[in-house]
Amino acid sequence: MTLNLAVAQSLCTAALTEAARRRLAVSVAVVDAGGHLIAFARMDGAEIAGPVLAPDKAYTAVANSAPTHELAVAAAPGGPLFGLHAAAGGRYVIFGGGIPLLDVAGRIVGGIGVSGAPEPADDTACAQAAVTRWAAMR
Repeated sequence: MTLNLAVAQSLCTAALTEAARRRLAVSVAVVDAGGHLIAFARMDGAEIAGPVLAPDKAYTAVANSAPTHELAVAAAPGGPLFGLHAAAGGRYVIFGGGIPLLDVAGRIVGGIGVSGAPEPADDTACAQAAVTRWAAMR
């Protein structure tokens, strides 16, 4: 399975469907393995920061080979990645909502980022819905 525009749009739809189920308004971004935007969607009424945060969460997940919610502890003061949030011109996001997309061999082929829920765990759950769809497609 190739992460192309049609697939990326389907992943956005999966995340948006989960957000709607949770009665949330979010923005969703899918990036390729280089962190370049493939697809983006913003629900009516979603927060104004979503168009920046969703792609940056996806980028962060790809660049760090980890879900963004896992980076928060390591990037906290005293942690091995302290200061990570200030790297890459401030583009790295270290709270939930970004998850890398893996191919069947376990290589990162892209990432999904979701932003807009009041709780980062809800952003993560919406992103996970897209990851689940991706796993079913590959």
